[in-house]
Amino acid sequence: MKIATQPKEKKEEARPLASLAESGVSGGLVNCCVHDSERELLREQLDKENLALRGEVDRVSMFEEIVGTSPALQAVLSRAIKVAATDSTVLITGETGTGKELVARAIHRRSDRVSRPFVGVNCAAIPRDLIASELFGHEKGAFTGATQQRLGRFELANGGTIFLDEVGELPVETQIALLRVSQEHEFERVGGSRRIRADVRVIAATNRDLQVAISTGSFRSDLFYRLNVFPIEIPALRERREDISLLVEYFIDCYARKAGKHFKNVEKRTLQVLQSYPWPGNIRELQNVVERSVILCESDIFSIDESWLPLPLPATESNRRIEAAAGYPLTRSVGHHIDAASMKDVAMA
Repeated sequence: MKIATQPKEKKEEARPLASLAESGVSGGLVNCCVHDSERELLREQLDKENLALRGEVDRVSMFEEIVGTSPALQAVLSRAIKVAATDSTVLITGETGTGKELVARAIHRRSDRVSRPFVGVNCAAIPRDLIASELFGHEKGAFTGATQQRLGRFELANGGTIFLDEVGELPVETQIALLRVSQEHEFERVGGSRRIRADVRVIAATNRDLQVAISTGSFRSDLFYRLNVFPIEIPALRERREDISLLVEYFIDCYARKAGKHFKNVEKRTLQVLQSYPWPGNIRELQNVVERSVILCESDIFSIDESWLPLPLPATESNRRIEAAAGYPLTRSVGHHIDAASMKDVAMA
């Protein structure tokens, strides 16, 4: 397989938040009752938040472009294009590493909100006692350590899109607040009493089965139905194997340019191995394998070390039950054995 250069897509720009405050569009964040010193403090905070937002939007990401021509991927893109022109809430599901944020950004770029911010939140990465403040902001003195007012992600995304990644990890008390925002399009900062209007489109994503989470009481059913207006399920990489060669080419081109290397083509055996492997880590795992190989390859023919890819476990009835429960093929590394006993509880669930 010969390697061609992938065209780079022009990055979107975030609208300066400081200009929103100056034009009065920020929903009353700065008003005539604020003293000059407080006004300056808020303006400095807006500038800082704007810089952070620009960094988030412009950060280098290997999922910057959607790569693939498989029917499974085209079906996803078709749904994304149709919903992008609306303001409907979208719930994106799929295994880890399938590119859910990429699809969310694609929807934002094709929407009428493209000139406004796209603000992402990884709900699983924020401590439970801080998630409400992160999403909705807080007032000065709201809790120990709140030395000044802080804008939440919903305010930063005003007029644009907020992407709630791993929404299934939100604590129940925060789910209630999110439900209110979805229903009434307004919220209050932590420690505040003033209602703030939220002109924000919500795109949520999760790798969890939310129906199971509802049955166990860890996720609210009313919030699920609010978020599940337009569901999009991202296929696992093993369900779109015809895209693997294009993805390999894309990642090789990217990492080779960074490393100052050039590869004429991909070794035939390597391509066969990559296309036959089940990729439980999906595109992210493939990306890591290609990056590692680019670093280590010493010739102009791209190849991988097959020992990096775990081998499938024997096709026993027990393993088939475990795979069905886990949702992906079980594997073991060369020279190592998986602790299948730890997976039996999954199969029995």
